[in-house]
Amino acid sequence: MPQLLVRTERFPIAGRFTIARGSKTEAAVVVAEIRDGAHVGRGECVPYPRYGESVAATVATLEALADEIAAGLDRHALQRRLPPGAARNALDCALWDLEAKRSGRRVFELAGLPAPQRVVTAYTISLDTPEAMAEAARAAARPLLKLKLGAPGDAERLAAIRAAAPASELIVDANEGWRAEELALHFDACVRAGVTLIEQPLPAGADAALADLPRPVPVCADESAHGRDSLAGLVGRYDAVNVKLDKTGGLTEALALAREARAAGLDIMVGCMVATSLAMAPALLLAGLARIVDLDGPLLLARDREPALRYEGSLVFPPAPELWG
Repeated sequence: MPQLLVRTERFPIAGRFTIARGSKTEAAVVVAEIRDGAHVGRGECVPYPRYGESVAATVATLEALADEIAAGLDRHALQRRLPPGAARNALDCALWDLEAKRSGRRVFELAGLPAPQRVVTAYTISLDTPEAMAEAARAAARPLLKLKLGAPGDAERLAAIRAAAPASELIVDANEGWRAEELALHFDACVRAGVTLIEQPLPAGADAALADLPRPVPVCADESAHGRDSLAGLVGRYDAVNVKLDKTGGLTEALALAREARAAGLDIMVGCMVATSLAMAPALLLAGLARIVDLDGPLLLARDREPALRYEGSLVFPPAPELWG
């Protein structure tokens, strides 16, 4: 009889992670573990206050499903049982992992996907002064940098970072921090800095303005995109969608969203919260569908879990089955 175990784990961040909405110094993750005799499936999520989630509520939601898991609740029933979000993500990924362990096959095989390959991930530079962000970009020396913006002085930040990292590809994440009346100026600063993608410039719910404005740099939906039911509101406003398992509620919906978004003409970015390798491993299966991979969560931590994903600079390698899948 499958047994569900739920626990909270905390991992210190290397320094401070700052976006337009605030800062944090640790990653609080919730792990769902399903034990079935000799087999164990695991999944990790990050409850996100922006979406009304908390660690305590996520743990309570998962623990309330223990009897249903024991009775055989599967991934397909789970999609109807829980809404998209962190709790469903942890459980969905644990069920994928358990299915792989039981069958002796990898999750990518079960999902009908090609074997994942090593990919280049973006590396995030936290919101700070222009000088501090430029120095962080220079020190990182990464091929793909993701810049957290969304505060007064963003044009100066962009100019300083581009001067400090002339060879890096730059993507920008405003985290809903810009306003429609300022957008033309922000777009101009991004063009001058050679930015290749802008994430969520306007608040979700206020992004209709994107349909009426020229977009000289492609714009990617993040906070405006969750599951497939959000797709209709993205077409015509966005050029890409950031698929995150904590938003979609797991790998099952993430795969469906990525495929339908591509069919609708949207590029795919696969992203993450600040979390450990256990949260990144399922998301790596989406990398083959993505134009941009942003799975640097473990690189921002002071320590990762063991076993961990293998990172070499900005290259991230597929997970070993001991970690997940």
